[in-house]
Amino acid sequence: MHQVILKQFESPDEVRTFDKGKFELVHLGGMTIGRATYEPGWKWSEHVGRALGKTSCDIEHVGMVVSGRATAAMDDGRIFEMKPGDIFYIEPGHDSWVIGDEPYVSIHMMGAPDYATRKPTK
Repeated sequence: MHQVILKQFESPDEVRTFDKGKFELVHLGGMTIGRATYEPGWKWSEHVGRALGKTSCDIEHVGMVVSGRATAAMDDGRIFEMKPGDIFYIEPGHDSWVIGDEPYVSIHMMGAPDYATRKPTK
């Protein structure tokens, strides 16, 4: 028998909350997919990294920007702007922050299980 599983981020399996943002997770077919929602003024190093005792995100991300704009600021000094429709790969060793006054939303297909948590899931 073939199986079909349908889920929505409106009823996530897990929600990780932090100041100015949240990360919702859905577990589906052996994958964990995340939806990041960050308010204007959110910055990874301040609102996620500080609580983890980190100044740089060490998670590898693959995803797509749904709305808003944000940066990926690499530890080597390169800064990239991400906008709606961009599909991104970001290697470990970066900071990020929302640009402008619109909330930023992105879907994460890789890196979601370990994002914004103290314990790696691997």
